[in-house]
Formats: sequence, structure tokens, C-alpha cells
Amino acid sequence: MTMDVVSVGLAVDEQLRVKKHVLEPDGYDGSGKRICIVTGTHGDELEGQYVCYEVNRRIREHKECLKGRVEIYPALNPLGVDSISRGIPMFDLDMNRIFPGSEGGSVAEHVAAKIVQDIAGADLCLDIHASNIFLREIPQARINVNVAEGLLPFARRLNLDFVWVHAAATVLESTLAHSLNSIGTPTVVVEMGVGMRLTESFCHQLTDGIFCVMKDLGIWDGETIEPKEPIVSEDGKVGFLNAGAPGIFVPCVEHWRNVEEGELIGRILNPLEGTVEEEVRAPIHGMLFTLREYPVVSCGSLLARVLGGDYE
Repeated sequence: MTMDVVSVGLAVDEQLRVKKHVLEPDGYDGSGKRICIVTGTHGDELEGQYVCYEVNRRIREHKECLKGRVEIYPALNPLGVDSISRGIPMFDLDMNRIFPGSEGGSVAEHVAAKIVQDIAGADLCLDIHASNIFLREIPQARINVNVAEGLLPFARRLNLDFVWVHAAATVLESTLAHSLNSIGTPTVVVEMGVGMRLTESFCHQLTDGIFCVMKDLGIWDGETIEPKEPIVSEDGKVGFLNAGAPGIFVPCVEHWRNVEEGELIGRILNPLEGTVEEEVRAPIHGMLFTLREYPVVSCGSLLARVLGGDYE
């Protein structure tokens, strides 16, 4: 069953319409648990689109195993997805910076408020992102330390490689996840892959984990995998690499591998003069879990993140 979450009139008889697909067992009386799978907040993040398709497909093929309610929101920012824009076109807004919104506010704020109202009360919300066009991320969950106790059990079961419990100081209060967690709706943020691309292996990995969590919640009683045990890290164990000069960044190491402190990660090149502007070296020993994908950089551009410690 497909439903409108919110619909707002635009110019030239067009509509900004956010939709969701609801899956329930036959004869459902509303007594089961409810999970919301949300993506497309940024129009250039497409990994979640494939996850939505795969969750839909698997449930449809084994509908008899469904015991609760699954709500799938494939595009919270449909105008952004349609126009390949990260933000909301025409409004020049990052949608994940206007939550919880306001029903009486601008069009974007009204849409944000209606989305929060619609998801509120779910037993779990998964907010799926795909980094951006600049960075490639391993499949990971990101959790604010203030809500980690309640969210870690879910994050550990999502079949991800890494769970990053980050400091409260880095939390943006205008995000969907913060807004939902603040009203008691458990929400885990997932980041994986790279913007404007699909990484099928990552999507299948997360989908397997979603069904594990659904089984834990009593929403699904079909077969599931045994999810991998993720690395769980505190914020202080992560080293950041930022560009010290503008130019073209060319990495010389592979993503998701161990690096030594001081090891060469890549070079920033000056195409005009044919020189190397900067040799970029690992700040700490550990695992390279974020790596720059888009080569053009300015001073301060994020190039990589390294998770401190020894990992396989």
C-alpha cells in the first residue's frame, strides 16, 4: 500500500509529494512492532534506493514471514532525487538541516514537520545515507553518545563493519535523527558508499542486517543471517586528514585497510605547475574507513578518516 506522507502545491500545477510504502501481514490488527526505513534526504545519495527496493522485494516474496509493520520512505527529498541535487532545489536548503520543521513555516519546514509526525512512535527508524560525491565510506552506523545505550543494540545487529559513537558536541540538532531521538523514536543513522553511485555489495550487506533487526523486533520470522560483529569506536579514536593546499588529490592506498602513522596516503598535485603541493600522511596508526573519492580539493577539504588501533 502506497501512501502520501505530505503533499504541497508548487508552481505550474506541480506537487512536492513525499510517499511511503507500507507492508503489513494479511489481517494485521496493528498490535505488532513498526520499523521505518528512510532515505533520500539528500538527492545525490542513492545507496538507500537500492536497499528500499531489496527490502520490498524480499518481503513480497515471503509475505507469510511478515508479522509487523514495515514503512519504506525511499525519497524524503523527491525534488532533489529527480534533479540530482543534494539539497532541495529552488529553496537552496539542505533538508537535513531544517528538522523538526514547522507546520506553519515555509514549504520545506512544513514538509519536514509532516515527516517527523509520520515517523514518530516507530519502534525503530533507520536513516540511510550514502556519504556524498566527495567521500567513500565503509558501511557504518553513527550514534550520538547521549543516546548510545539505547541504539547500540540495534546498530550491532545491522551487519555493518563499524559503529561510530561520536561526541555530543558534533551533533547537529537540525537533523532528522536528532529530532526523532529527541521525541523518543529510536533512530540509527547509516552511512555507506559514495554519492551518485550504487554499491550493490554494501546494499545487500545492510539489507541482510535490516532483516536481522526485524527478526529481533518480532516483525519478521523468516530466515536471516548471523550478522557480523562490528568494530565499535569512541570519537577520540578517530584521526582526521584535511587538505593543507588546493589541487588534485590522488590517493595511493586502498580504502578500508590498515595504515601506519606517517604512512603516505596520497598526494595533492598542482596541474598548472606540474608540482606536488602536499604529501598527505596518516596522522595515527589504524584503519582507513573514509577516503576522498572526488579529486578536486581546497584548503581544509576532508581527505580521510583513520580509526585508531589494530584491525583485520
